[in-house]
Amino acid sequence: MFDKELIKRISERLKKDNQTIAVAESVTAGLLQAALASATDASSFFQGGITAYNIGQKCRHLLVEPVHAIECDCVSGKISAEMSQHVCSMFASDYGIGITGYAARVQEKNINDLFAYYAIAFKGNVISTERISTDKDEGLPAQLFYAEQALRKLEEHLSEQKAN
Repeated sequence: MFDKELIKRISERLKKDNQTIAVAESVTAGLLQAALASATDASSFFQGGITAYNIGQKCRHLLVEPVHAIECDCVSGKISAEMSQHVCSMFASDYGIGITGYAARVQEKNINDLFAYYAIAFKGNVISTERISTDKDEGLPAQLFYAEQALRKLEEHLSEQKAN
């Protein structure tokens, strides 16, 4: 289900640098947590995660700003950034990933395209945020795509850090 080599490269880099990661998920519903936890010796770098699936839980546990959250149905770059920052402090981790979006079309809200926003924070500061779209099928195929894209972006950042 997950790219095992990708997970291995991320875990090796985090362990080598003695760094940790935690994740705050919505649209991926725990897939990032499952992917990171599948790595060998995951407890040496993976602090854990939270799946907050609605606005109330994102505001309560991840301190997402409620007025903006209501305005955008809790799907924006700002929301993913807040999620990534707060999961760092919640789990005392070096890195945090926040991801929110749509894995299904919502006709009553005029959401006809599948997209998500993810953000990566390092020591509480957002270092990357991006909107990703997919034409995959609704549900799990879209969720897996989003999770893999966020992990690839994390690996890209870790590789850049290695080069510096």
